[in-house]
Amino acid sequence: MNKSFILVLAAMAMVACNTTKSNEQNTEASAVVKEKVAVKTVKAEPSVVNLTETYTSEILPFKENDITPAAQGLHIDRISVDVGDHVYAGQVIVTLDQTTLKQQELNLATTQDNYDRMVPVHAAGGISDQQLTQMKNTLDLQKEVVENLRKNSTIKSPISGVVTARNFENGDLFASMPILHIMQINKLKVKANVSEQYFTSVKVGQKVDIEVDIFPGEKFEGQVSRISPALDSATRTFGVEITIPNANERLRPGMYARATFNMGQREGLLIDDVAVQKQTGSSERFVYVIKDGVAEYRFVKDGRRVGDKVEILSGLQAGEEVATTSFVRLSDGAEVEIVNE
Repeated sequence: MNKSFILVLAAMAMVACNTTKSNEQNTEASAVVKEKVAVKTVKAEPSVVNLTETYTSEILPFKENDITPAAQGLHIDRISVDVGDHVYAGQVIVTLDQTTLKQQELNLATTQDNYDRMVPVHAAGGISDQQLTQMKNTLDLQKEVVENLRKNSTIKSPISGVVTARNFENGDLFASMPILHIMQINKLKVKANVSEQYFTSVKVGQKVDIEVDIFPGEKFEGQVSRISPALDSATRTFGVEITIPNANERLRPGMYARATFNMGQREGLLIDDVAVQKQTGSSERFVYVIKDGVAEYRFVKDGRRVGDKVEILSGLQAGEEVATTSFVRLSDGAEVEIVNE
């Protein structure tokens, strides 16, 4: 009995030992499987990249004028427009007091009469050439005074536009401040300072997309109307003026604007932007290239963003596969399992 019992115990011990070894082997095998990092990947694909550049600026009136008489110290008889009124070019918008004009017209009539009476006297030798010349100069000067007052007694708008400021009321004595300010807004303009690398790319007549915050998602088409012939040596930029049609006057001067130029196209390499990671503590960018089931940590230089993709300028070849997930678990040389759907 004792011998049989011992044999049974020995058999049970061997079974237990084999079971333990089998469990250890299964655990080790499981550990090896768990070391592989499951990742999703995308391939770097060659693509055409649109070269667009956006510059911020402010919308300006196409033209603007201060309405100011040439003569000082005149009383304002009547201002016929107010802030917000539309005016057309040549419209009478301000009438000044006529008293001074009428007085100077009487002086002109008297001066003219005196000169006319002296002409035959001069011909008869009653006055000298010098005296007649002095009278002629006085007459001409008086004519200029009257002509100037006539021009300034009624002031016409030099442009079609809208009144944006009124600084006087009827009966006020005109001083140095403009009586009115008028802006042309049925066309507008934007001025942008463009980087010098695009000096040969921007042309007069080129289309430019204009966006404003007040109309999100909407684009207004502008056109390059003027290019500065010289660059700013401090900023290395050149000025570009863009004209924007605005017949319905939805856009207004003073609005914040973004002007987007299309500078052409070039061949580039694009990958999903989530694949490009920033190295902690620096501005370097890197990706994990997946090849033969192994992750390779590789620095890259990124370029333009195109939607949810980013251009890679260097560090990656077309067709190479890069990880888009599991970055926390990945490291250089890590074994991976691709789990793309």
